[in-house]
Amino acid sequence: MRGRAPYGFRLVSAIAFACAIVPAPSLAQDAGAFSRQGFGPRGVAMGNAMAAVVGASPYYNPALAPFAKAQRLEMSAASLSFDRSAQTVQFTTPHLHAGFAVGILHAGVSDIDGRDNAGFHTATHSVDEFAGFLAFGLRVGSSASVGLALQAFRSDLYDGLDAASTIGVDLGMTLAVTDDLRMGLVFDDLLARYRWDTSSLYTEGGRASQDEFPRRIRLGAAMQQIEGRLLISAEYEASFSSIEVLSRRVEIVGGSPVEFEDVERITVRDGLLRIGVEARPADVLLVRAGLDRIGSGSVRPAAGIALDQTIGNLGARFTYTFAREPYGTGSAHYAGLELTLNRR
Repeated sequence: MRGRAPYGFRLVSAIAFACAIVPAPSLAQDAGAFSRQGFGPRGVAMGNAMAAVVGASPYYNPALAPFAKAQRLEMSAASLSFDRSAQTVQFTTPHLHAGFAVGILHAGVSDIDGRDNAGFHTATHSVDEFAGFLAFGLRVGSSASVGLALQAFRSDLYDGLDAASTIGVDLGMTLAVTDDLRMGLVFDDLLARYRWDTSSLYTEGGRASQDEFPRRIRLGAAMQQIEGRLLISAEYEASFSSIEVLSRRVEIVGGSPVEFEDVERITVRDGLLRIGVEARPADVLLVRAGLDRIGSGSVRPAAGIALDQTIGNLGARFTYTFAREPYGTGSAHYAGLELTLNRR
């Protein structure tokens, strides 16, 4: 007679199964999409299934900040297809039963070929977007933690268009179900929205508009096995996007046809799953793999490694991740360096 699977394994499997019974997402383009591609090589390698992973960046869940074991500085850079790039910087420090983290994510597109109506080259353009965060977390009792993060977003798309900026709020919590299993719950990008005004570009054709960030709820689980040498994580995300739908109609006014434009806001619900694995086959080596965007119509697989090196009292970790971009748009390479400044 076969034994029953461990409780933690069954719970992580249940989250994975949840994706199979939800409808496929609408694939709508939402504001701030760059900030949801991942933060650093570790997160991307594990499919961004990081809501409950102790030691993960508080960018994924501010309630993870209290679990930092030492002051740590992390830096990473990514090279993607179509002249895209991304960089991250983060500093984390613990304090008694609390933790604090500050960081920034930059994403950009360079060498955009500008042309006039006749097809002649006019200028080379670039796009820059930023997401900065300030996270604070606190342990509650022996098994739970809560956290709050303030995020500042900025999108600079075109020289002739004013950059859009906004503030968002993240709320998170974690709970240790057993010694080896932890759950995480996160509410992302609350209050965040971009406001645009294209009147300066199109005069009479310009208009003011508002792009809402999707309100996201993420439920995750992370399980340690083999005396901590194997980590399995899973995460389900439900997002709710408010989208403007434009429609035109023609009415007869004073005997002449007049065109009217109607603007309606609708809410679109999406759901997707993420899974990740991290194994330590040797004391100085970590191997990672993950799948992101399961249920979105195009899965994003990734894999990576990390090497640890001690330099006196300074701990250094070198990380690398390779990821395939969704919809066959190429590949991405992430490289990072983590420095432990004050080991405990």
